[in-house]
Amino acid sequence: MKNTIQDVVILTTGGTIEKTYDEFDGSLQNRGASIRNRILSKMRLPYTNIIVLPIMSKDSLYMTDSDRVLIADSIKVQLSKSSPIVVLHGTDTMSLTADYCYSVLGNPGVPVVFTGAMIPMGFEDSDSAQNVTEALLAAKLLKPGFYISFHNQIFEVPKVRKNKEKGTFESF
Repeated sequence: MKNTIQDVVILTTGGTIEKTYDEFDGSLQNRGASIRNRILSKMRLPYTNIIVLPIMSKDSLYMTDSDRVLIADSIKVQLSKSSPIVVLHGTDTMSLTADYCYSVLGNPGVPVVFTGAMIPMGFEDSDSAQNVTEALLAAKLLKPGFYISFHNQIFEVPKVRKNKEKGTFESF
């Protein structure tokens, strides 16, 4: 089998996975996509061409229905390229957005994998690198559909929710 380079599209929306620490005021803020410099540059991906497309930089608690429409529309545009898609999203409303995208786009023809983090990039105990790495691999291996990849688990959308007590996701 020949090793060919495959494109994977990463759509960024903000959330904890992309929050950065502001040393001047001590806050954590979504200030724009930082995935390429903070995680992807440290990975060895000789057979994967990553295309990062920022959609928004927003905490998912503040996402609106219009934001979900924008995310679904962005996924729809990328589907024409027939490349797997990873969506970086805040965990608080990730399942809501994934459900919405599933309901309006149906079978996407490629894997669309949502992921996020409980602890921001840059913190020593962050789960962001693990979740991004797993989502990238999942996007290349799964059959077409909508998924949430989180903490070494894959959940098929719909019927996924965040379990706030355990700090992860689960099927219901």
